Amino acid sequence: MDDLKPLIDALHGQGRLRIWSLVITVFGDAVQHRGGQISTVRLQRLLGRIGVEPGALRTALSRLGRDGWVTSERRGRVSIYRLSQTGVARFTDATWRIYAPPRLLPVADWVLALDGDARALQVGGLSLRPLGGDAPPNPALRLTGQLDLITPELRATLLSPDHRAALLALHRDLDHLPLAPDPLDALAARTLLVHRWRRIVLRFPDVPPELLPDGMACPRARMADAYARLTPLAEGWLSQDLPGMSAMPAADASLGRRFAQTA
Repeated sequence: MDDLKPLIDALHGQGRLRIWSLVITVFGDAVQHRGGQISTVRLQRLLGRIGVEPGALRTALSRLGRDGWVTSERRGRVSIYRLSQTGVARFTDATWRIYAPPRLLPVADWVLALDGDARALQVGGLSLRPLGGDAPPNPALRLTGQLDLITPELRATLLSPDHRAALLALHRDLDHLPLAPDPLDALAARTLLVHRWRRIVLRFPDVPPELLPDGMACPRARMADAYARLTPLAEGWLSQDLPGMSAMPAADASLGRRFAQTA
C-alpha cells in the first residue's frame, strides 16, 4: 500500500488542483534555501510522486512565467527554473507567517481593538490578538490586559466554518503521515503539508492555543513537530545525485530557522 495515499487523495479531493500554486509551495519550501533554482527533471520527479502529470506541470510553469513569478534558462536538454525578483518578494512577504515558531508560553496580555483588521479573530466586531502582534495603526478603540474568562461556547464560534474545516483537514493529514518514509516520500509529504498549511495561514488568522475549540491541538505546534521529523530525509533527497539530476546546493541557514524558536 502507498503510505502517501491518504495525503495525495486529500490533495486531489479538494476540487480542481491549482498546480501553479503547488509549484510555488515547492519553490518556497525546497528550492529557495538551496541555491534558488531547480531543474524540471527534479521538479517533475517530486510532483509526479503526488500525481501531477508532466503536461500539467509544463502548463503551470508557462503560466508562472507569463505572470512574472518565475524565469527559466536552458542548460543542454534541461530547463532550469528560479523565482523572479517579483516572485522572491512575494514569497518573502509570506515566509514568516508560514514558518513562525509555535508559541511556547501562554499569552500574558491581550488586545481587544476596533480596528477593522480582517486578519485577526473577531469577537463582537472587535479584533482579539496577543499584545505585541501585528495590528493596524490608529484603532478607534483599544483595550489591553489579561483574558480572565472565555467560555468553550465562545471559543467554538471564533473560527469560521471554512477555517475550522481547513484546520481539521490539516490535522487529518498530520494523523496520516508515513512513519518511515524514504527520502522522496518524506519530501513529498512535507510538500503536501506545507501546501495545505500555507493556504491556511495566508487566508485565515493565526489562532493562539488558548482560543482554539476544545479538543483541537495547536496546528502550528504539530506542524513544527512533523516538519522536524520529515526534514532530515527530505533534505537528503535534494542532496542526492540521481539519474538526470545533479545534487542541489547545500541548504543555507534559513532552513534551521523554520518553526524554530531561535536562529
